[in-house]
Amino acid sequence: MSAAIRSLSRKRPSGRKALLATAMLLVAVASAFPLAWMVLSSLKTPAETMQVPPVWIPHTPTLEAYEKVAGVINVGRSMWNSFVIASVTTAGILITSMMAGYAFAKYSFPGRSLLFSLLIATMFLPPIVTLIPLYRMVGSLGLSASLAGIIVPNLANAFGIFLMRQFIAGVPDDLIDAARMDGASELLILFKIVAPSVAPAIAALALFAFVYHWNSYLWPLTVLQGNADAYPIVISLSRLLSYNRGAVNTGLVMAGATLAVLPPLILFAFLQRFFVDSIVGSAIKG
Repeated sequence: MSAAIRSLSRKRPSGRKALLATAMLLVAVASAFPLAWMVLSSLKTPAETMQVPPVWIPHTPTLEAYEKVAGVINVGRSMWNSFVIASVTTAGILITSMMAGYAFAKYSFPGRSLLFSLLIATMFLPPIVTLIPLYRMVGSLGLSASLAGIIVPNLANAFGIFLMRQFIAGVPDDLIDAARMDGASELLILFKIVAPSVAPAIAALALFAFVYHWNSYLWPLTVLQGNADAYPIVISLSRLLSYNRGAVNTGLVMAGATLAVLPPLILFAFLQRFFVDSIVGSAIKG
């Protein structure tokens, strides 16, 4: 009897693991389904997009929808604008967040706690609240209707500073003091010693910042003031909304959406290991 009980107790954990794995698989499939449907629909012919019941996998994949998108908008120019906005802004956020996070984590100065609390408080402000002040600031600097007007106000980010401060605080002070005794400058310590120690957090912040500013819509639309040559891909794709009324143009709309989502997906594919490491690291520290 005791042997049978022990056998059942050994089987229960495996049953729970199988149930958990099945649940995770279902969640993953449900999450990936819209993306897969979008990509597959962009490869369908107009007849297949209108077919009832729906065709899941195109019988004759075609890039005709992508050719039509290129005829409606300047895809290359719009993608380049989005890349410049997202990459330059991300680089600025990484630099300012690391420097400010290092100062908050490893320096003692009057008012540090109050200043950090005020910084955290700005994270609770809705972006729409700061839209008009930022727009007036950009106009006073003469940066309206330009990519620089989109980039400059976003070169610093409260969340990025908070994230870097939390991870840099875990870097041993003895390591930093030893580098100072060897004559290393503060910038050298930050980028040669501290940065490699918090690489997963840097990668996660880069991913968050790039995706957010790649998908940003309201702020670029406000700053550019109708300057279509500087439109990022997200705004340019709004011209496809007029094609969304007919089912025959479903592939056109899906192709445009696929073009917009591919760069963030590619970046995530490269940085996912660091992203997971940052989450695991923060959980262990917590």
